[in-house]
Amino acid sequence: MTSSVERLIERLREAEEDLTREADAQQKQWQYRVRRGRVWFDEEVRRAHRAFKQSIPAFIWESSVASLLTAPVIYSLLLPFMVLDVWVTLYQWVCFPIYGIARVPRRRYFVIDRHKLAYLNGIEKINCVYCGYANGVIAYVREVAARTEEYWCPIKHARAVPTPHTRYHLFFDYGDAKAYRQELPKLRRALRPSRKRKQ
Repeated sequence: MTSSVERLIERLREAEEDLTREADAQQKQWQYRVRRGRVWFDEEVRRAHRAFKQSIPAFIWESSVASLLTAPVIYSLLLPFMVLDVWVTLYQWVCFPIYGIARVPRRRYFVIDRHKLAYLNGIEKINCVYCGYANGVIAYVREVAARTEEYWCPIKHARAVPTPHTRYHLFFDYGDAKAYRQELPKLRRALRPSRKRKQ
């Protein structure tokens, strides 16, 4: 790995630490705490939030006709997302042990907590659950695909990838045949399940 790539990885780690600090500051600012994966607001804050809740009739009245008409199209993706979720889970449970790849912990990619906000009405809560699930599926599938790609074809593309997945930096440079042949077994071994290694 080149020193410039190592510097980029270090900057990414620093950015992740900054995001963690920002999340902690946000908890203090908006007066909530997270315990065992659940969000808690004090009753006083919940009461203040309820004052901002919009009724469902008012929400529908203020929505554009186009938004209302496209809602069924958006929600029609729920079934494909669910099929993708189940299919990719089956894929990794069947194939990853054969390849020696650590399974992706599915639960980690699904963050569904916005429905707990008292200032959202029922429709907004359903929308937020749906978006949390859909984006969780995409993130989960992306990680499963990234580990698969790292195992089978860990070669960077000739052109820049706009938003590469988190494993892409480990891949071999496009055209570096020697590194590919010599280092591929090592890269594959790094994918193996390990209690010490963070999945």
